Amino acid sequence: MAATYAHSNSPRGIHYLAKRLRESWQWYLLLLPALAYIIIFEYGPMYGVQIAFRNYRPTRGIWGSDWVGLKHMIRFFQYPYFWMMIKNTLSITLYSLATFPCAIIFALMLNEIGVLKVKKSIQMLTYMPHFLSEVVVCSLVILFLDRTTGPINNMIAALGGTRSNFIADPNAFSTIFVWSGVWQNLGWNSILYISALTAVPMELHEAARIDGANRFQIIWHINLPSILPTIIITFLLRMGGLMSVGFSKIYLLQNSLNLDTSTVISTYVYEIGLLGGQFSYSTAIGLFNNVVNIIILLLANKITSLVSETSLF
Repeated sequence: MAATYAHSNSPRGIHYLAKRLRESWQWYLLLLPALAYIIIFEYGPMYGVQIAFRNYRPTRGIWGSDWVGLKHMIRFFQYPYFWMMIKNTLSITLYSLATFPCAIIFALMLNEIGVLKVKKSIQMLTYMPHFLSEVVVCSLVILFLDRTTGPINNMIAALGGTRSNFIADPNAFSTIFVWSGVWQNLGWNSILYISALTAVPMELHEAARIDGANRFQIIWHINLPSILPTIIITFLLRMGGLMSVGFSKIYLLQNSLNLDTSTVISTYVYEIGLLGGQFSYSTAIGLFNNVVNIIILLLANKITSLVSETSLF
């Protein structure tokens, strides 16, 4: 490795790099906008992370504000509702993670449809909800679950049941949040798996049929193993956001009656950061959240690298 490093820094290595730049400068030019975007919007804001360790005052600037170390972190850990927020956040994210196989199952089922028109129609119908804004989706959820006029309650009443105010029920919040997300993103999340299934060689299917395999056995022994690397990568990416719950949808479905289960880290950061103006405290909470996500991602990636040949790095 030392020899490689020395070689890459030798005049010959620099000459080779300059030659590549001259020969393929068009490709590097096309890369510049994406590189500039990452530097400006991804790495640039990291400069402000130090606010989490300062008593930030806008009038004094970042460097002019007093350094307080881990004061804001300790304050967050001592917050009376700290464990409640962690529990609510994990209950929603783990519930959502449990629905991860839904897109895979849908892609496998869709792949078995032989009639192209039917397949395209189902794809279009399942893709459409993804392009609805979260405001529209949450409005539809509230309308459908309305106690007096909602279709769900009307159906329950028609079957002899009792109408319920689902949106106000704290125990129903996680289920409403997660399954409305599954409905909205099922088709869109399956695109990657459908694309991976198209790359499965048809010769494997034909050989399996000759050997007497039925459709389920072909799915289990050929299709599923073929897309397993794609499944692992997408699962790891989901694990990297285990402590993150989208703020907007939570906030739109939240009300005073379901706060016991709908209060999560993102809504708390919004309240104390944007509404309360406690920038250092909210930044410290966000930093804590990101550090936990990184640790979970590294652990999950290590486990998958040990049990399989696929990992992010």
